[in-house]
Amino acid sequence: MLRDADIRDGLCDYLETEYGKIRFFEELTMGKSRADIVMVTETGLYGIEIKSDVDTYERLTRQVRDYDRFFDYNFVVVGSSHAGHIKEHVPNHWGIITVEDVDGNLDCYQMRSPKRSPKVKLNNQMGLLWRSELAILQEQNGLYKYPDKSKMYRKKYLMESVDKELLRKQMLDVLFERDYSIFED
Repeated sequence: MLRDADIRDGLCDYLETEYGKIRFFEELTMGKSRADIVMVTETGLYGIEIKSDVDTYERLTRQVRDYDRFFDYNFVVVGSSHAGHIKEHVPNHWGIITVEDVDGNLDCYQMRSPKRSPKVKLNNQMGLLWRSELAILQEQNGLYKYPDKSKMYRKKYLMESVDKELLRKQMLDVLFERDYSIFED
């Protein structure tokens, strides 16, 4: 019986071998939910929800709604107790990875590949950025800094001033470079 903590490290190792250059964030709040893992790739943001063998589907409907609004692609990762019926609980565009313990090692199997979320919005994704990261995007695009303005104002300013595809790529680049050391002081 696998628990969430038993799954995370092996899952991240698996995803690194499958996707190459990636960055992970854990327990990222979006909407009314918290993503277990967010994976940043050069092509998009992936939301990853873990349903271990001891989890239920109680919150999954709300989580699916939130994940779909914030992430380009989504995975649900399930232990073997959920593998047989998880398809009934997530939309067809969600990817499914099953995990099981095989002689003390985590065995991951991609049951279904994810497709782009039809409800994802760049505006929601930009809300995941820190104020300092929005300032970086303003600078990269030669925009006025507005140092006294709110995060919401800066996000709207960027969305109105920069080509959406360019801004999306720049957002991914900024997330790759996110620096948590600023909190160490």
